[in-house]
Amino acid sequence: MVIRQIQLGKNGLTESFLENLKNQFENINNIKVSVLRSCCRDKDELKEISKRMLDFLGKNYTAKLIGYTISLKKWRKDMRD
Repeated sequence: MVIRQIQLGKNGLTESFLENLKNQFENINNIKVSVLRSCCRDKDELKEISKRMLDFLGKNYTAKLIGYTISLKKWRKDMRD
């Protein structure tokens, strides 16, 4: 199982970051996004970033927060309602 790791820095969630994230999922099913402190400083903001990523990616993706890391997984079928 291959897990790719990328960082989200002070520029935050930009269109280019989201497009890059979606392109990464063409080859990989698991991606860990390390969110740097320069991007967000509290957990509520981190949850909002995670929600925005899932909204952009679609319903075949789930996210899990572990500290300041967002673990994203692509499923074959729709996992969210």
